Amino acid sequence: MTLYAESSAVLAWLLDQPQGHAVATALAAADLVLASDLTVVECDRVIVRAVALGELHEADAGNRQARLNAVSARWTLLGLDDEILERARRPFPIEPIRTLDALHLASALTARKAVPDLAMLSLDVRVREVAAALGLPLRPAL
Repeated sequence: MTLYAESSAVLAWLLDQPQGHAVATALAAADLVLASDLTVVECDRVIVRAVALGELHEADAGNRQARLNAVSARWTLLGLDDEILERARRPFPIEPIRTLDALHLASALTARKAVPDLAMLSLDVRVREVAAALGLPLRPAL
């Protein structure tokens, strides 16, 4: 199985949130994981924000960033190239969709051209709705 790892799912795993175990299981079972550079940036920013707000201690933040770096080093990361940016600018089957979500969906659609069996790993309800409308299988099963 090949997965596109969207930020909501990665954050649930990284922050030990509900459904984080299901995400970890899906990631471990994947033959290949693709993600946008945006996924790593969003995850890092959530950790930085949590430290700034006093929701996470520096040491814990460092451990979580190290986990993210170790795991994402084994992923295929997609840059925000012209094709992805152009697709994100166009309408999706279900609107409205937020800008960062449109970039994730456009990245997954671009990746699917090379990897037809790509599934969307996301916990975001709207991303899942649009991904399903685009014909992308969803993980984890909710």
